[in-house]
Amino acid sequence: QVQLVESGGGLVQAGGSLRLSCAASGFTFRLYTTNWYRQAPGKERELVARITGGGNTNYEDSVKGRFTISRDNVLNTVYLQMNNLEPEDTAVYYCNSVQFGTNYWGTGTRVTVSP
Repeated sequence: QVQLVESGGGLVQAGGSLRLSCAASGFTFRLYTTNWYRQAPGKERELVARITGGGNTNYEDSVKGRFTISRDNVLNTVYLQMNNLEPEDTAVYYCNSVQFGTNYWGTGTRVTVSP
């Protein structure tokens, strides 16, 4: 049974940092691609960062140079390090992976950035 659980969200001031974690059970991250999405109120869900099973990464243009996605294969956990946060980064952040054609999602962790 695949389960993804996000943690690490919170309230920070602009310019601060947070590290989000996505822990998996019933799923081996290093064999598949893992994505971080976010959704702000009234906005569409958007892809923020991606890491492949081979360790290649991609980022949405607005977070390049500020966010870093990484993976710890021993802990089977994917991270999103977020630096220099801006109010525009305020959203619920979701972890996502695909196994055998099925999308798996966590329930989200909320990030709020104050001016």
